[in-house]
Amino acid sequence: MTGLAARLARAGPMGAVELRPPRRGLDTARSMDFWIDMHHAVQRFARQGTFVLLTDDAAGDAEEESLAHLAANLGDGSDFGTVIPFLTCKHPLEYCRMFARRAAALGTAGVAVVGGDHSVGPERCVPHSKDLRARLREDQPAFPLGGWANPHRDPVEQARFVAADDFGADFVLTQIVSHHSLGRVERFRAELDRLGVDLPVVYGVFRYRSANPRTLRYLDRYFPVPAREVTAEFAAGMSADEICARSVRRLREAGAEKVYVSNLHSRDAVRRLGRVVEG
Repeated sequence: MTGLAARLARAGPMGAVELRPPRRGLDTARSMDFWIDMHHAVQRFARQGTFVLLTDDAAGDAEEESLAHLAANLGDGSDFGTVIPFLTCKHPLEYCRMFARRAAALGTAGVAVVGGDHSVGPERCVPHSKDLRARLREDQPAFPLGGWANPHRDPVEQARFVAADDFGADFVLTQIVSHHSLGRVERFRAELDRLGVDLPVVYGVFRYRSANPRTLRYLDRYFPVPAREVTAEFAAGMSADEICARSVRRLREAGAEKVYVSNLHSRDAVRRLGRVVEG
């Protein structure tokens, strides 16, 4: 995993982006427009060496499969070495194994293997993401696989999960955090350091587009939303980019240098990511 490992091991900040494929069921024209925008975004990020995470039925919405799009629409000559698709355990086991084989054949940087929300959609094919990673290792022992941690739960316990011998990941992504949850991030990081864990961790940051109460309540079903604080920041005249950039900056000051930014539109993701990670 030379490319991914080298970039994550390099000292200093790193900014990646999480993009969502379109929901299944969109009419052909809307789906095509969506994929065209994503095509341009993925290609531009690849030229910059920026890693792109592609979600798998995020927030319980059935999405078009990311690998099918990459193979069909980006072309054989495309560079997928900066693409990291998510794979949840909410698919049949044989599908998951084939997904990882296809991802490796396309030349993606790896696959982020996560459990998936228990409250929506089908049951998991295995109890935990570590179980799925173990199955995928049987087929492709050298293919990079990511794990998941959630500092909003008990941060010490989460760090110990990551440190366990059977965690089976080459890198770790976290649930969405912000400058309003720095204490939990710091406790998570401190426990990782105490346990001697050297896996690279990439921390999730969300770009709130507004302080719409209905939207914030909806998002709070999937990760803890600091609604009062975000609302106050918008009321004080801060823009969506400025609020997100503040989270990135404060996390880096706390030692969480590598982040991925979620909730960017494909059409302007390259420009906005630059504003956020450099702001």
